[in-house]
Amino acid sequence: MKKSDKMLLPFYRFVVEKAGVGVHAINLDGRTILYNDKMKEIEGLALEDVEDRSILELFNFAQEESTLLKVLQSGKEQLNIKQTYWNRNGTEITTINDTYPIFQEDNLIGAVELAQDVTALEKFVLHPLRKNSDPVTFNQIVAASESMQSIIATAKKASLAKLPVLLIGESGTGKDLIAESIHNDSSPSNEDFFTLHCHNADPLLIDHLDEALDNTNLLTLFCERIDLLSIPLQQKLLAILVDEQNTHRQMIASIGDDPVELIASGELLKDLYYFFASLTIRIPPLRKRKEDIMPFVQAYFEKRGGRYGTSLLDVKPEVEQLFMTYDWPGNMRELEFLLDEVSSLATTETVLTFDMLPLHFRMKATDMTCEVMHATDFIVQPSKELMPLDQFLKEAEQYYLQKALKLNEENITKTATALGMSRQNLQYRLRKIKNED
Repeated sequence: MKKSDKMLLPFYRFVVEKAGVGVHAINLDGRTILYNDKMKEIEGLALEDVEDRSILELFNFAQEESTLLKVLQSGKEQLNIKQTYWNRNGTEITTINDTYPIFQEDNLIGAVELAQDVTALEKFVLHPLRKNSDPVTFNQIVAASESMQSIIATAKKASLAKLPVLLIGESGTGKDLIAESIHNDSSPSNEDFFTLHCHNADPLLIDHLDEALDNTNLLTLFCERIDLLSIPLQQKLLAILVDEQNTHRQMIASIGDDPVELIASGELLKDLYYFFASLTIRIPPLRKRKEDIMPFVQAYFEKRGGRYGTSLLDVKPEVEQLFMTYDWPGNMRELEFLLDEVSSLATTETVLTFDMLPLHFRMKATDMTCEVMHATDFIVQPSKELMPLDQFLKEAEQYYLQKALKLNEENITKTATALGMSRQNLQYRLRKIKNED
C-alpha cells in the first residue's frame, strides 16, 4: 500500500462511520465485511450479529432478492432500487439502495451497498383506510386455530363497545388486519380509519394527528407500534387522546412486545398503556399457530391468485412440510409476500412445487430444517447403539448452542452472556462446529 493511501485510511473510516447513509459490504461468499453505524441503526443489528455471516441468514427478503447478491452475481451496479425486507426480529425495513460491484485488478471481490432509510417516508404518514381494495373484515381473516378464533370473538366485542383496544404481537402477525376489522364491524359505523405509524415518528406527525381529530368526529384511530415512539412523544400523544376522547371514536394501538417488559425498560409510558388497555388482545406468532398456515395458503390461491393471472390451486406435500417446519420470523406477512412472489412468476402450473419457491427462501428454509436436532437424540436408549463419546459431546454442544442462539434471537452477545462465556469464545466454537461439518 502506498504511504499516501495509509495516511488516508483514518479519513476513509471516519467518512464511512459518519455517513448519513447505511454502508454494507460483502465478500464473494456473501459474508459481511463492512457494516457502518447508520446501517446498524437502520436494520437494528449490532456488528457482532452480522460479522462474517451470510445476509441470507440475517434477513427475510420479500418480493425480490437482495440487491447486494444481485450485484455480486451480475457484476453490474444497481442504482436507486427500492427494497423491502425484514431483519431477524421481524421488523420491516424499506430502503433505497445504490449497490456497486467492487473490483481489484479486474477481478470481482465483493459488493458494497449505500442504503437510504425510507421506512420513515413509507410509514411516518397519517393516512385513511385503503380505498382501492375491499374492506378488511373478520370474515377475511384466516382463523383455523383456536387462538385466532378466540381473538376474533374478543375483537368483535370491542367493535360493539368501542372501548380502547391494545393489540400485542410481533411484526407481521396481522395486528393491522384486526384493527381494520374492528373498524368495519363497529356499530354505529365510523366513517374514517386513520393509521398513525409510530416507528421513528417526529413531533410534526403528532401535530397532524391533533388536526385530524379536530376535524373528524366518527373515526377509528389505529396507533401502530406506540412502543417505538420516544417517551416525550408518547406523553404528547396521550395528552391529545385524553383531550379528544369521546364515545363516537374507536381508539386502537399496537405494541410489539410484552407491555410489562416495555414499561420496565422505559420504552412504553405506563399511562399510555393504561389508556389503551381497556381491552387487550394478544396475537400469537405464526410459529405458535401453524394450523393457520395451509388454510391461509388455500384461501390465498382461491381469492387472490387471479390477480396475477395464475392457476395455482395447491402445493406439493414437500412444500407443505417445509411450510410447517419453517419458523416464519416475518409471520403472516412473510408468508403472504412469499405467495405474492411465487404467484407473480407462475404461468400454467396448478400445484406449487419446491423448485418454484424463490431461491432465497429455499436456502433459509432448508438450512433451518437440516440443522434442527431433537433433545431426545441425546438420551441413551436401549434400542439405539452408543456413539463414540467425542461424537456425542460434539453433537450435544452443537444442539445446545443452536438452542441458546434461538432463545436469544441469534444475538451473539446475549447468547454468550447467558452461557457464561466471552463473545469471542462463542464465535470460536460456532466456527469450529461449522468447519467440522
